[in-house]
Amino acid sequence: MPKTFIFLIIGLFFGTGAGFLLAASTGAQVEGHAHEDAVHDHSAHDHGDGADPHATLTEAESPAPALSIAFHPDGAQSRNLEIIVENFTFDPEAVNGDHVPGHGHAHVYVDGVKIARAYAPWFHLSALPVGEHEIRVTLNANDHTQLAVGGEPLEVTETLVIE
Repeated sequence: MPKTFIFLIIGLFFGTGAGFLLAASTGAQVEGHAHEDAVHDHSAHDHGDGADPHATLTEAESPAPALSIAFHPDGAQSRNLEIIVENFTFDPEAVNGDHVPGHGHAHVYVDGVKIARAYAPWFHLSALPVGEHEIRVTLNANDHTQLAVGGEPLEVTETLVIE
């Protein structure tokens, strides 16, 4: 019985290696999509919250929400992000539910990468590296689709400089 077990382990080891070599030599892609030589743009993905990054916009109903942002110092390299809204209610209890007009949450992006959802008008941006950073905030429905006004996405982008 011990010889059978040892031969099984050896067979699995070499069989797996041979399978990977065969796949690599035929151009098969183990990851499921080609990266080729291009830079992989993670801003096109919505990692972690299950939403479809290619979802359509949800048209906001009247009165249309308005959005702006402001930065408030909180240490040398950190800022408090104030998400200023009108005709919009942050509604964390309803996240992942059906769209309710005028309710939802925000998505916060730093340099093109989504870093978090915001369920309130204040969000802490901590330990940002020295330099310029593009901060984008979108207003989203409970189902994570981005709200729009007149077909235009409801979002704001500002440059934040950390010295």
